[in-house]
Formats: sequence, structure tokens, C-alpha cells
Amino acid sequence: MKKIILLIIFIPFYSPISAQNNSDFSMNFNHVALSVKDLDESAKFYMNTLNLKEITNKTKKASRRWLSLGEGKELHLISDYNGNVIVNKAVHMALTTSNFDSFIKKLQAMQIKYYDWPGNQNIISIRADGIRQVFFQDPNGYWIEVNSVGEN
Repeated sequence: MKKIILLIIFIPFYSPISAQNNSDFSMNFNHVALSVKDLDESAKFYMNTLNLKEITNKTKKASRRWLSLGEGKELHLISDYNGNVIVNKAVHMALTTSNFDSFIKKLQAMQIKYYDWPGNQNIISIRADGIRQVFFQDPNGYWIEVNSVGEN
């Protein structure tokens, strides 16, 4: 009988605790924003190198340009931040291409240096899962990975 009384007493307190553990929301990737020195140079690089398309900059600020990463994802380039940006290869944006060989030829034609993960120039990394990848930098020093995950 004492157990039943204790159970009745603690049931109202149990419900709020359990509600705190429930997730009533989910997360989806929306955009990445990069601080850039030269807005036009950076936008041109991303449009020419990665075939990104410019989209409407909803902030309407002249110091920003927005590019589509596809599937509703965006790249925001921002040129009005004057602080120092320190980057290393571990902090990078990764994109997948459906034709890795064609992309490598484009980098070579544009004379853009690319690297494997250890830092060897013009070498393609092959991950343990067989995915090919390269790393290269934009005009501001940000690292970009392009991999072959999207290939059939």
C-alpha cells in the first residue's frame, strides 16, 4: 500500500521530467557564412569553380552576396567584418560531385592547386571507404573539400 501511495505522489513529478527529454523539434542545415576580403572576387571564385548560382540576398546589404548550394542550402559571403580569420584544413566545407574526374580537370584547367589530406599537392586522397577527395582553398584561405560520394 505504501508503494502505491508513493507512486501516486511521484507520478505528477515524473511527467515534467520526461517532457524535458522529448525532442519536439528537428534540425536541418540551412547555410554557411564566410567572412571575405573581396566580395566580388570571392563570389566569382565560387560561381566559376563550383558552378554555384547567385540567389537573392534577402538582407539587401551591399556587403553580402548569397549563393545556392542546392537543395535549399546557401553560402553567404560577407565582406563587412574586419576581424582576423584564422583557418586550417580541419575547418572546411565539403561538397559532393557527381563527376569527380571532370571536376579535377576543371581545377587543373583553372590552375587551382589541390591537395590530399596530408597536404601533398595535386594528389587525390582515397578514404578508407573508397571515396576520393581533394582539398583546395578559396581566395580568402578557406578550405573546401570536394569528394566523389555522389558518383554512381
